[in-house]
Amino acid sequence: MILFCTCTWENYNENKILPFQYVLCAATSPAIKLHDETLTYLNQGQSYEIRMLDNRKIGELPEITGKMVKSIIRVVFHDRRLQYTEHQQLEGWRWNRPGDRILDLDIPMSVGIIDPRANPTQLNTVEFLWDPSKRTSVFIQVHCISTEFTMRKHGGEKGVPFRIQIDTFKENESSEYTEHLHSASCQVKVFKPKGADRKQKTDREKMEKRAPQEKEKYQSSYETTILTECSPWPEITYVNNSPSPAFNSTHNSFPVAEGNGSPNHQPEPSLPPQHLLPAATPQEAQQWLHRNRFSPFCRLFTNFSGADLLKLTREDVIQICGPADGIRLFNALKGRVVRPRLTIYVCQESPQSRDQQQQLKQENGDASVIYHAIYLEDLTSVELTEKIAQLFNISPRQINQIFKQGPTGIHVLVSDEMIQNFQDEVCFILDTMKDDSNDGYHIILK
Repeated sequence: MILFCTCTWENYNENKILPFQYVLCAATSPAIKLHDETLTYLNQGQSYEIRMLDNRKIGELPEITGKMVKSIIRVVFHDRRLQYTEHQQLEGWRWNRPGDRILDLDIPMSVGIIDPRANPTQLNTVEFLWDPSKRTSVFIQVHCISTEFTMRKHGGEKGVPFRIQIDTFKENESSEYTEHLHSASCQVKVFKPKGADRKQKTDREKMEKRAPQEKEKYQSSYETTILTECSPWPEITYVNNSPSPAFNSTHNSFPVAEGNGSPNHQPEPSLPPQHLLPAATPQEAQQWLHRNRFSPFCRLFTNFSGADLLKLTREDVIQICGPADGIRLFNALKGRVVRPRLTIYVCQESPQSRDQQQQLKQENGDASVIYHAIYLEDLTSVELTEKIAQLFNISPRQINQIFKQGPTGIHVLVSDEMIQNFQDEVCFILDTMKDDSNDGYHIILK
């Protein structure tokens, strides 16, 4: 996990005029001390305007004059503790809120944005193009609330803060928006509808009761929130439209990812193991429950260690969690893996290795050719696309179509129905074909 840097640039000069300025049209809290970062309260699902302002001096960045720039907006965790488990936190949210997004664009309300996009695999990210010389306002909606990521204890839990970050890029020589121009972010908390208004009122009333000398230690509340300059988001290559560096091979092949195959994956030192261990602390047990989609029961098992949970009998768990979830939790605790609906095996083919693989097959059989297992549950082409993308460490957006090589070498489009008729544990060789119309690729199952 690459940690998000909440601090501003080390060489940042307060008198420096930045090329762009982003203004969130929501009031800052008056209960923030002078030297702390501002905090803004938002209502869940409400549309908030972000004004995209061109702040360049005359003659600055002339290469973008009359051209579009690309901005990517993200909602990410502010707390470093949650940054370590961000992937598991978001997957848990996806499981509890199927079909929902964390961040959306309110396109009818927005002004001046072009080609807005929301990647279905990235629930907390949206992107769009805009012309700095024209009036641009983008309206966003945040659908998660801060207490959804709080460890349940006794009710009335304090919600975790999020960050809204905007990264802006210009085109490179290949007409891809990959050259970083500017990044800024602000700290927010999201409440249930009208909850932000009540919280703002409560903070204001508390401040009014303070003595004058105490009030001087706190910031004034402003009607809008100015996003402050920060480091660019590290995982840029996954969300832009440019091809992954792995696709730059002249043979249209890509290397198999190591580890878990997630985009730009890096080690996550604080994550609990896949199976719960008896030595797990209560905190590690809570993380394991959340990671394995048992978040609703975290409060019930607040003080349970790994050993405590593993000592529970099947009847104990069913009595605590109910029949359906109890059986599911008991099987997870005992490490019982449910067999996937379909397993297929794939290996990569490239021109330089094709002859070598053929020779190895003739000499030693298929044992010398390395295959990778793909497990499917939904049996859809979308799921197969995502699994292949994870295996080869690329974005699913870079895979335009998947074909199966048919009789006489014809390419047959892989549909949901075709996948549902695949034989279990069938083997395929994967080949890639460049799509001349864009930067994507076609995958061919041979």
